[in-house]
Amino acid sequence: MKFVDRTEEQKRLVTTLKSTPASFIVVYGRRRVGKSTLIKKVLSSDDVYYMADQTERPHQIELLAKEIGLQFEGFDRVIYPDWEALFEALNFRITAHFTLCLDEFPYLAKSSPELPSLLQKMIDAKTLKFNLIICGSSQQLMQGLVLDSTSPLYGRANQVLKISPMNIKYLREQLSCSPEEVVEEYAVWGGVPRYWEIRLQSNSLKEAIYFNLLSAQGILYEEPYRLFIDDMRDIVQASTLLSIIGNGVNRISEIAARANKPATSLSGPLDKLITLGYIEREIPFGDNPKNSKKGLYKVSDPFMNFYFRFIVPNRSLIELGRTDAVMEEIRTSFQSYVAWHWENLCRKAISGQIFMGERYGLASRWWGNISRDEQMELDVVAESMDRKSLLVGECKWSGNENTERLIKRLTEKSEKLPFAKNKKIVPVLFLKNSKKLAENILLPQHVIEMIE
Repeated sequence: MKFVDRTEEQKRLVTTLKSTPASFIVVYGRRRVGKSTLIKKVLSSDDVYYMADQTERPHQIELLAKEIGLQFEGFDRVIYPDWEALFEALNFRITAHFTLCLDEFPYLAKSSPELPSLLQKMIDAKTLKFNLIICGSSQQLMQGLVLDSTSPLYGRANQVLKISPMNIKYLREQLSCSPEEVVEEYAVWGGVPRYWEIRLQSNSLKEAIYFNLLSAQGILYEEPYRLFIDDMRDIVQASTLLSIIGNGVNRISEIAARANKPATSLSGPLDKLITLGYIEREIPFGDNPKNSKKGLYKVSDPFMNFYFRFIVPNRSLIELGRTDAVMEEIRTSFQSYVAWHWENLCRKAISGQIFMGERYGLASRWWGNISRDEQMELDVVAESMDRKSLLVGECKWSGNENTERLIKRLTEKSEKLPFAKNKKIVPVLFLKNSKKLAENILLPQHVIEMIE
């Protein structure tokens, strides 16, 4: 798979690595998101990249010495008693600009708890003569090692990069497919490059799902549990919560009832899943996130959503080899499943963008009572930055919609909103396809182009 995007991250890494004196860089993010590939992209052939594993300290030191020995002849012929001796020896051998990357750094810190303090001492004393990059997939541990004010390495980094999932437009570039098709692909694989790479090995989306997810031998069949090992102390609880939420239980009271636990005991685990980017807490447009009582929990990561919506409830059938039955369920429900992710993409496209001459703030969904006996829901609501206009949108992932009727109904609904008074209403339709083209009708191609 060709390397795409990450232009800003590459620029920051290259600029920092070129600066003097030696720089200390931290790179972290969820597994499979492309951290290691990004780092290798900016390293030169004279630098050293080392991937740590979960072995004991003497073995790790020996392995790193061998990697360095490929650049500095004879470096690995010495037995180094500790990390300080190795780093001092490396300092002595360096005569030119040089970078050392320690990938999966949490594994090193686990086997050598003294390592962060040693690096702090060398960074503070400015005795490091080489650039040092530390990288890790355990977001919780990396944040604890670098972003926690009690950590020895807190505040020492010249650059801290959190690598996030990639933009949908790059998935389209990889697959060379239509805008409609890439929305469906994105609803399964999300923005994770490794999943894209696996998808490219199959001829179709259906084939990729069959081969990688609907088989006990599939490479992604146990994927979420491998991800949880990095960051979740209680893997069973994390998978239970995602399974409950992924199957349409969204209020914390209902989630607690399904999990058979007090709602108060779930705040911590849910917040952690939000921090890790697996779920989100959705509140109606205009509500304060801190005190809103209308929050709904949704699985925001597309791959996790697909997995806990379709794979987990059908694991017994998959284990029995009844994959046709599971695929039929996926086929029957797939368009409604994609529709939710289409809504998310539409809100993302509007947020912070200029549309019809106005720049809009963060777009959200809205639901609530407009009278004693009437409730209403809107897929997209965003206020212009000057607070004079209110964009209201409806998202449809089906064909042959009556656009005139939809616009008329959307305008009528908008006029009833409690926060629409004295604002210019801008009705917008987000459609899978449409025979009619208008400024306020956005199709997948437009939405993808607007997402940055």
